[in-house]
Amino acid sequence: MTRHTPANPPEARAPRRTAARATTREAAATSDAAAESLSDPGLYLNRELSQLDFNFRVLAQAEDATVPLLERLRYLCISCTNLDEFFEIRAATVRHAQDFEVPLPPDGLSPGTVLRRIHERTAELVDAQYQCWNDILRPALDDAGVRVLARETWNTRQRRWLRAVFREDILPVLSPLGLDPSHPFPKILNKSLNLVVVLKGKDAFGRSGHLAIVRAPRSLARIIRLPPRVSGGEHDFVFLSAMLSEFVEDLFPGMEVEGAYQFRVTRNSELILDEDEVENLALALRDELLGRGYLRAMRLEIAADCPEPIVRGLLQNFDLPENAVYRINGPVNLNRVIHVYNEVDRPELKFTPFQPRQLPGSDAMFDRIAAGDVLLHHPFDSFSPVLELLKQAAADPGVLAIKQTLYRTGRDSPIVEHLVQAARNGKDVTVVVELRARFDEEANLGLADRLQDAGVQVVYGVVGYKTHAKMLLVVRREGRRLRRYVHMGTGNYHSGTARAYTDLGLMTVDPDIGSDVHQIFQQISGLAPAIRLKRLLQSPFTLHAGVLSRIRREAQFAAAGRPARIVAKMNALNEPQVVRALYAASQAGVRIDLIVRGACTLRPGVPGVSDNIRVRSIVGRFLEHTRVYWFANDGAPETWCASADWLERNLLRRVETCFPILDPAVATRVREEALETYLADNTNAWELQPDGSYRELAPAAGEAPHSAQSALLARICG
Repeated sequence: MTRHTPANPPEARAPRRTAARATTREAAATSDAAAESLSDPGLYLNRELSQLDFNFRVLAQAEDATVPLLERLRYLCISCTNLDEFFEIRAATVRHAQDFEVPLPPDGLSPGTVLRRIHERTAELVDAQYQCWNDILRPALDDAGVRVLARETWNTRQRRWLRAVFREDILPVLSPLGLDPSHPFPKILNKSLNLVVVLKGKDAFGRSGHLAIVRAPRSLARIIRLPPRVSGGEHDFVFLSAMLSEFVEDLFPGMEVEGAYQFRVTRNSELILDEDEVENLALALRDELLGRGYLRAMRLEIAADCPEPIVRGLLQNFDLPENAVYRINGPVNLNRVIHVYNEVDRPELKFTPFQPRQLPGSDAMFDRIAAGDVLLHHPFDSFSPVLELLKQAAADPGVLAIKQTLYRTGRDSPIVEHLVQAARNGKDVTVVVELRARFDEEANLGLADRLQDAGVQVVYGVVGYKTHAKMLLVVRREGRRLRRYVHMGTGNYHSGTARAYTDLGLMTVDPDIGSDVHQIFQQISGLAPAIRLKRLLQSPFTLHAGVLSRIRREAQFAAAGRPARIVAKMNALNEPQVVRALYAASQAGVRIDLIVRGACTLRPGVPGVSDNIRVRSIVGRFLEHTRVYWFANDGAPETWCASADWLERNLLRRVETCFPILDPAVATRVREEALETYLADNTNAWELQPDGSYRELAPAAGEAPHSAQSALLARICG
């Protein structure tokens, strides 16, 4: 017998609502459980340790016999300077977290644990660097006729000449300091070259010698080139540290030098300003810069043969733990050997020079951009169209206003010249100068002063948020209308790095993009409220949410059985919500390829979590700096370029821009040049393993070698 129930009886509705609420609660509980499982610290790598490991991949280039010899020397120096900066910033940040009990990162490692692992891993890296120098590169350079002469190899003529140079040019600027109750330990400048000297005997005042410190001023060249008539070779060099050690007794006449040991201390260089309490950011930053070189010590490098009591004394003086000392088998300032690369003109020992592709029609940039979007892929495409746009805008009577962000520009930048000229020509010029661009603070202060003196309106960005966006806006009157010409990029407005870094730049007259850029400039320079942009995504407002929503959209497509894919290229990845979203998308079946040059906290290849995620790092001739996000979007792909990595700071605490590539032909070019060719690289690629290590890739049997950068050089530069 069939029982019929009246439609929507009152007694039936309530249970259905209860069931619905229960279902919602169950779904929420399931979602919370899934989110919690994806927050497991075991699924996250440590950012600092991941960043540190990047330098092993750089050092591998120095060890690669297929790379030109002087370029291998350059890679060694890059790994050394990178390590300096790592301790100045990243390790110092961990030390700060330890002191102030900052909440643990997603990996769950305490700051003390991270610092210990940093020192352990750094010891391995330093050993590898000096082994590369002593056993591989120095002998190979000697065979090639480029000699860095060790003290024990100097002949009589070389020694005589070097001693004369020491007495005439070096000794007069040295001020040795004996250590005694009236002469406390001097301040040691960050990364400066120093000697601790053990003395025997009495000085002119009858004081017994014990220890003295010799500081090498920054004014002294760290590498001295010997003339061929003296050395017998065309390219012979000596480290300043070797000369100081050899002739140090000249500083202490009448006393016996029992030992001289070079050392170097690396200090915290992160400037911290309470911007809410600062009335004038520029003045406050100038004051902070004066003390930067003497902030907290982070590591000590010292000659391997230095006696243990002296090492302990230095550690105590610098308030460093025992594992923060690195005993060096060679010059403590090894990165200074980069001067050899710069001074030796031996083309056969360097990469083959190339000429970037020139943009046709760049003599009339406004016409060229108005005809269609222009994509510049540096360094393969010349940076000169950006300079030409500014130069022509400065002189064009139709141009009314120019607005630009400057993060790093380099000294004597032609961009600054064009902006100054534009202001002198009566254009309304506004420049956002980010004073807090790390290690460029002093240069940017000078840049801001010069621009202001020329009548440019200079803005220092937004309190609490670094302005990292790369934007240039030119407003031009054309007949009865105003037209906005825009350049946006993934890299800085720096002509030098445009030849050494890979970056993308877009030039467009798209009215929506022009309107968005105009509104962002208004927001930065004034007190405009949050704005709804038509095309762009912007940090700290919409970029983070925009990335998350697009990752989740791909997951929904995959769950529905549709093709889904994400390909993204960036410098670093650590934002936990983004990582969790990528994990969830992988679980849904989305195929994800990430090209992450440096630090990556996502752990790929974890069964049931990140099986569908592959992460690779490309290390080659050029520094990979491009940020590109590509989403399949169910057959209507979206291509985005950005100034931002998927880092917490970029997505949440900076002013960043992310711009769509709207022209289909340009989007195809971005996908092919910036993504697909890098995914096919099997000569400069390293693949991240589930345990956090990297595996260097090589062509498989029968597979042709493919270098993305070499292929782009051949394709674009000819």
